[in-house]
Amino acid sequence: MSDATEQPFKLSIPDSELDLLRRKLDLARLPDELDEAGWEYGVPLADIRRLLARWKDSFDWRKAEAAMNEFPQFTRNIEVDGFGTLNIHYIHQKSTVENAVPLLFVHGWPGHFLEVRKMLPLLTTVSPVHPSFHVVALSLPGYGFSEAPKKKGFAGDQYAEVANKLMLALGYREYVVQGGDWGSLIARTLAARYGGKSVKAWHTNFPLGHPPKFTSHPRLFLSHLFSPYSAAEQSGLARTLQFRAKGAAYFQEQSTQPQTIGYSLADSPIGLLGWIYEKLVQWTDSYPWEDDEVLEWVSIYWFSRAGPTASVRIYFETTQGAKFYWGLILPGVPSRAGFPSSPKSISLFPEHGHAHSAMSCSSRNTRVGDTLQRMRFPMNSSGLFAKCLLRADPRMVLCKVRAVMRERRIVDNVLFDLWEFVLMQKIRSDSCSNNGLLVDWRTGGPVIA
Repeated sequence: MSDATEQPFKLSIPDSELDLLRRKLDLARLPDELDEAGWEYGVPLADIRRLLARWKDSFDWRKAEAAMNEFPQFTRNIEVDGFGTLNIHYIHQKSTVENAVPLLFVHGWPGHFLEVRKMLPLLTTVSPVHPSFHVVALSLPGYGFSEAPKKKGFAGDQYAEVANKLMLALGYREYVVQGGDWGSLIARTLAARYGGKSVKAWHTNFPLGHPPKFTSHPRLFLSHLFSPYSAAEQSGLARTLQFRAKGAAYFQEQSTQPQTIGYSLADSPIGLLGWIYEKLVQWTDSYPWEDDEVLEWVSIYWFSRAGPTASVRIYFETTQGAKFYWGLILPGVPSRAGFPSSPKSISLFPEHGHAHSAMSCSSRNTRVGDTLQRMRFPMNSSGLFAKCLLRADPRMVLCKVRAVMRERRIVDNVLFDLWEFVLMQKIRSDSCSNNGLLVDWRTGGPVIA
């Protein structure tokens, strides 16, 4: 399963790599910028100029490196079925509490193992009000200082296999897992594959929901259909659509042509800086990023073992047909669902979808239903409710939906006629005729005011 020998790890980037980075920064050629462009066109030129000057002339990588080396870091060989052996890097910070809970921390993109840095003292300390944890924060394969796979097809199951085998190799037969971004999807996969054995609980700051389906939950489907969105929910949907329209192009590029963007990320430190800095600023709740913190973050990608291109291939592998566990509630995994309120999340979805995601198992597990907790807004970063928003005349869409539903015998004609009548009564035709506004398909009101 894995190499029994754990090797201590100390980060020490060769001077030759630091010299190469400085030379590339010296040769950087920046684009021009339109007057008063701000963030509308992307990262402002002034920000990149400031960060470039700091990175080139005064940023102290050795100081950052020494601070990172204060954490207990290790590497270990993990054998992955069909992909050979990968050398995996991780932090392993034990609590002083003997029976502390083993916690696996899984990052995403553009994150890395240092995401856990500021939480480690809180998680591992002795406290009378919360449990203590033995924390394992791995660098995912292809990230940070872990080896990257060399073959195609390394997707969710493989990332989960690496993580689970690492925890078992460390002696943790049972553990809990936290994941954000891609780490959330990997945590879901861990819970689905190993929930009956090793994974005792999973937590995510990236919950995913979807509208209820008529075939599986007709009551919730009809409730969702005929219940108008609140003003807050419409505002949240507007924010979601704004992100999909203005901030999600990176996902399409990395999901379809990762090698193409990879040439820029691997060869140009300024290209890498701009690509990641945009996300650090846009995806955080007004977090006061210091320049050195940004440069340390990006430098880890620049100096990463496999290079920054390896980190974006996860998008291709996990969106091009590989099985992934997208739901909030997993088959056979008892769950308690609660949703944090975060109005600044890049995507915000209506309550119905998350209630459905959690309630979907309550009929099979009354304990889950009894403990279900719902809050107004979930924290999320994926647009799954776009299908509820129409840019066309809803009458045309209804005709298409009618044909599909009748063809698949999803609902009889009488029920569909009733649905159509109520729906059309709620749609204001002047809101969606010729102006191209995005329209709430049930209330008829424009999503973006």
